Order: sequence, then structure tokens, then C-alpha cells
Amino acid sequence: MSVYVIAQITIHDRERYAQYGAGFMDVLVQHGGELLVVDEQPQVLEGEWPHTRSGLLRFDTRAQLDTWYFSSAYQALAEHRWAASVADIAVLQGLPQP
Repeated sequence: MSVYVIAQITIHDRERYAQYGAGFMDVLVQHGGELLVVDEQPQVLEGEWPHTRSGLLRFDTRAQLDTWYFSSAYQALAEHRWAASVADIAVLQGLPQP
């Protein structure tokens, strides 16, 4: 069953964040992840959306997601994200496919 990662990010240092972005896709793809959406200007239907970037990732399994997130390659990249932004990130379980 697929799992999804939704990230709401507020970037305060674009230059440092670009270092994170430069290696992100390579590490994601190596672990079977797929970037479904990245948007800096989503249409807000209700409430407020103060974040400067939002993203949605998909993995076939939770094990793939965990292997990606906890990999030394991703953790090294994440150092740049942590220094350049604040984020709310959650894992969402996909629905069973018929």
C-alpha cells in the first residue's frame, strides 16, 4: 500500500535551501520515491497557508520511505533544509487498492 509524505515548508534562506534541492531528487529516486507535487503558490480553499513551499511525495511502501528518510545521504541533505527553513512534515497512509 502506498504511503505519502506531505511537507509544508517555510524557507528563510533560499541560497542554503538550494543546496538541499540540488541533491534531493537523486536521493529520492534511489530509494523508490516519487515527487508528485511541489508548489509555492497553492490555491487556498479554506483557512490560511503561510508556507513558502508545499510538497507531496509517494513511496510504494513504508519501508521504502523509512529507508529514504533515515539514509545517510538524505540526512546529510536535510542538514541544509533544517538550517534554511522550518517544516511540518507528515506521513499519510494510502488507501488499499481494489
